[in-house]
Amino acid sequence: MTTQLDTPHDLVGIGIGPFNLSLAALAHGLPHGPHDGGPATAFYDQRPEFRWHPGLLIEGATLQVPFLADLVTLADPASPWSFLRYLRHKERLFPFYFAEQLHIHRAEYDAYCRWVAGNLPGLHFGHQVDAVRWNPERALFEVDFTQLDPDGEAEALGRTYTRNLALGIGTAPYVPEPLKPLADAPTVPVFHSSDYLDHRERILAADHVTVIGSGQSGAEVFLDLLRARPAGRERLTWLARTPSFAPMEYSKLGLEHFTPDYTRYFHALPENVRDRLVPAQWQLHKGIDAATIAAIHEELYRRTLNGGWPDTVLTPGVSVRTAGRVATTKVELHLEHTEQGTRSRITTDAVVLATGYRERPLSSLLAGLDPYIRKDSAGRPRIDDRYRMHLDPTVTGTVFVQNGERHTHGVGAPDLGLAAWRSATILNTLTGKEPYPLPDRTAFTRFGLHEREQPRTRIPGQLLPLVEHP
Repeated sequence: MTTQLDTPHDLVGIGIGPFNLSLAALAHGLPHGPHDGGPATAFYDQRPEFRWHPGLLIEGATLQVPFLADLVTLADPASPWSFLRYLRHKERLFPFYFAEQLHIHRAEYDAYCRWVAGNLPGLHFGHQVDAVRWNPERALFEVDFTQLDPDGEAEALGRTYTRNLALGIGTAPYVPEPLKPLADAPTVPVFHSSDYLDHRERILAADHVTVIGSGQSGAEVFLDLLRARPAGRERLTWLARTPSFAPMEYSKLGLEHFTPDYTRYFHALPENVRDRLVPAQWQLHKGIDAATIAAIHEELYRRTLNGGWPDTVLTPGVSVRTAGRVATTKVELHLEHTEQGTRSRITTDAVVLATGYRERPLSSLLAGLDPYIRKDSAGRPRIDDRYRMHLDPTVTGTVFVQNGERHTHGVGAPDLGLAAWRSATILNTLTGKEPYPLPDRTAFTRFGLHEREQPRTRIPGQLLPLVEHP
């Protein structure tokens, strides 16, 4: 069975994570009548429902951004889809008020987003987008999708048309090459941290557990395992490639790297400079929250009160060269210490890979658009300062990119605190108006000696021109 929806949308979003959910919520706040110019939107996701990192909703784990970094507030504090409106709907405003929490629990953020997703119209879960093409005769994008049943099996095929696209397919768990064969083997307990809670009991039952990765996820998993194991018999090892288990940069001025001001500055830099900056700024987004570091140290210290040391090994500056199975159920890791230039190996019963995420490649999804996409010297899509992919001029539609533009917009691309601002920028550009007025300045820091002039006029019904950058 094939369904074809001939009435074109103004915007179709592919993927319903926090960023496209933010876009959908702010788009819903615009008028939608036939004569008022509001956009007609639809959003598709292959998952049966919204879930945000379910494998890492560890008890007590909190967001690294304040609750104001919800889906809408930093662009529209009066939105009906704000976190505070969610609390009011749940009759929890007073408990939240007295809790005096700036950083909410991850599980609470997930519940808030699921509340929005469950009540916001125009979201289509269980719809897998298969291909996107440009139809020059109709001057529209064609979006082919497969409707899935509750078991994830194909139920029907469909096609819809849209003038513009918003890509929000997010990131995927990253498994280093030496560990991929083990992670794919069902008999060996090697799991990415994104699936930690699904396998927590099996991991806890292992005699010795190794956590690999120095970021927030690695720290939270290590702390959770440490708290759950008896004193003196912890049998935990924590390894990291970084030179230290370093705190995340969380100073007030350091946080200004996650402002629109810095995003504009970064975008205007030459490509080779941007490529050098992103890995050098790892501590802005790959460090560990200071409170988590303190909790780990406190737990370790508590276990020394009766004498002796906990049975734990914490070693930074180490990379995994190769890995293999031992006796079918154990894992042998071959290690190299970067600074010492030494090598060693350990045998462990379970491994948790807190090795982060990578942007999902767009090449397969956008294969039909590939001839139209302008790319940089590294073969990545070029994206302008309003989050539009550079396309051949014969394509009159626009492809907006969400959380796939770190190479052009910097470390703030995956940050929840910039979600509402980016969504508002997209909608302002899409409508050719300014339904969401955005501030000219957002940081005390002036990031360059010369500031780019920002266009402040909007021509109703017209997209702003693309701005080419070297």
